[in-house]
Amino acid sequence: METTFLKSILDNDFYKFTMQHAVIKLFPKAKVRYGFINRGKHIFPEGFADLLRVSVDSMSDLRLTKEEKNYLAHYCPYLDPTYLDFLQGYSFDPSEVQISQEGSEISVTVEGFWYRTILWEVPLMALISELFYKASHLIRLNDEAIKNLTKEKIENYNKLGVSVLEFGTRRRHSYEVHDLVNKTLSNYGGQSFIGTSNVHFAMVNNKRPLGTHAHEWFMFHAAQYGFQVANFISLENWTKVYGGDLGIALTDTYTTEIFFNQFDKKYSKLFDGVRHDSGDPIEFAQKVIAHYTKMGIDPKSKVIVFSDSLNYDKVKKIVDFCQDKIKMSFGIGTNFTNDVGLPAMNMVIKLTDTKPDNIHWQGVVKLSDEKNKNTGTPEMIALAKQVLGIK
Repeated sequence: METTFLKSILDNDFYKFTMQHAVIKLFPKAKVRYGFINRGKHIFPEGFADLLRVSVDSMSDLRLTKEEKNYLAHYCPYLDPTYLDFLQGYSFDPSEVQISQEGSEISVTVEGFWYRTILWEVPLMALISELFYKASHLIRLNDEAIKNLTKEKIENYNKLGVSVLEFGTRRRHSYEVHDLVNKTLSNYGGQSFIGTSNVHFAMVNNKRPLGTHAHEWFMFHAAQYGFQVANFISLENWTKVYGGDLGIALTDTYTTEIFFNQFDKKYSKLFDGVRHDSGDPIEFAQKVIAHYTKMGIDPKSKVIVFSDSLNYDKVKKIVDFCQDKIKMSFGIGTNFTNDVGLPAMNMVIKLTDTKPDNIHWQGVVKLSDEKNKNTGTPEMIALAKQVLGIK
């Protein structure tokens, strides 16, 4: 059966590289574990783990090319030259990834130094998704149909006059579909399409990669410093590394309400805006606007990046509410890269445990604005809620 191989070490979301850069500077001795969660209860065919193993092992051959390094130096000047040198010498170590299968269930775990293993999550998910459709012999729409569907979507967003980002690497149907979608968005995107979180496709289409940080940044800080100060120290450390660049803050690792209690005037002014990733988007926008107003900051000078399972109808609803109140942009993932006439996969790979420098292994927690998106053991979730005063 045919397997799948990645074509570039940059075929990954940008925030993985920005976080890797920060981890190397601040937490070079930290270790972590990640685990695969099959939210959609997908049935994996016999032999799937072996196919995935072949694809993962092949990733050890990927290297940053001179052309790719020059691209990063040009478009991402806030990444230190020393980091780009490190990345040029970096290679995936497949021994960090454990894969097994029992019946129709697969288990995928990653363990090692955080600065190394941080790059595994997104390409692993992309491989799992693409291999699932291949191994299950599921037939997608043809290229012309996908092109027309994508063209129609971006033209509709153009009519709304909104800024759209492509965020779909982790649950894409395949590399080929991802490539076709980005080319179509670039050709017909007009003023709306501002780029992609995928660094490889940003380079292919001569655009700047987009993204900042993910939940794991805050989850690690909670393990290192405690739940009560995790948001604050996460933002402080991000500022130490980037000094105002990459200024979109993720709000919902320990609920948006807790985040805004710690998002003081200094950070509210310094960061360009916030990202919405769970919960009701209109309620979130109301909270954001109220927060900036309370801080004496004009909400119209800030931006919300909405990124939670978006499609045109959701975007239209958000635009109708936010228009003339606050700036907005929309990160659209699965609806772009896996809208191919087949059920889209629902899965994640999440940070599960950390071992900060001189501290024992401990489980990590994410308390989303949606309860079914919480991660962590029941005991650790209960502890986090107790410490943070969440009922």
